Amino acid sequence: MERELALEIGRVTEVAAIASAEWMGLGKKMEADQAATTAMRHMFDTMALDGTVVIGEGEMDEAPMLYIGEKLGDGNGPHLDIAVDPLEGTNILVNGSFNALSVLAVAPAGTLLHAPDIYMQKLAVGSRARGKVDIDQPIKENVLAVAKALGKNTIDVVVAVLDRERHANLIQEIRSTGARIKLLSDGDVAAAINTGFDDTGVDMMVGIGGAPEGVLSAAALKCVKGDFQARLLPENEEQMKRCLQMGITDPSKVLYMEDLVAGDDVIFSATGVTDGELLRGVRFLSENKVTTHSIIMRGKTGTIRFITARHDRSKKRP
Repeated sequence: MERELALEIGRVTEVAAIASAEWMGLGKKMEADQAATTAMRHMFDTMALDGTVVIGEGEMDEAPMLYIGEKLGDGNGPHLDIAVDPLEGTNILVNGSFNALSVLAVAPAGTLLHAPDIYMQKLAVGSRARGKVDIDQPIKENVLAVAKALGKNTIDVVVAVLDRERHANLIQEIRSTGARIKLLSDGDVAAAINTGFDDTGVDMMVGIGGAPEGVLSAAALKCVKGDFQARLLPENEEQMKRCLQMGITDPSKVLYMEDLVAGDDVIFSATGVTDGELLRGVRFLSENKVTTHSIIMRGKTGTIRFITARHDRSKKRP
């Protein structure tokens, strides 16, 4: 993929973040999600690429969300897999809370896992703990391994976990090690990305969440040489059939980074919608000005860009 595509991808998450941020705190989830989706679609229409959504928000009959199999771009550019979540953390946004994002990853066609929208067991760490953890190990061993890799006392390790009843035992086991926990109301993509950056204060993310979000998290961590391990968790025969239809013959196998994102030619972009540890949220200023804060990363070169942009909405096309 051409390097110029990275900045174009950043523009896509910027417009989606701005569109959804207008709904912050209003309690209207569908309207916020649709605003982000519509903005993304309009921006993709202007881009020279032939993209197919492989990680989206459902099937074609669930439009207006960006659905799996949807074609994006003008059809005249590179053939790409697209993983997208126009608004990661819908509940976060409508409650005016932290870490809502607009996220997007692109890679050459056939290199991103086509993950069904089911649950996935996840383990995410940054580069210094890469190769030191194992999703099949007891959580205590992984916490101790991360502490050793980072040169920290166990009590200084912070583990992010979604605040769900299904994680009650996991949370108790983490606390028994002396490590600290950051409970997440929603949105584990931000937490996974945070493990790749020392100053976020998050050292590891574990637990069960959505599989599509897992692929997006893996794309981000691939760019910073972090580690992401996963296992799909189909809950019934229908979900098992869906895995088989998407080419996943053994859903019980551990998925490593290369299974989720093959090769290094991946571009990831996230724009903050609300404030978080890594990115600031959208700010609406006087005179119809708006600021956004984004991270854009290329796996092929290891380039990481933090971009603060000021937009004049009076000059943007409707």
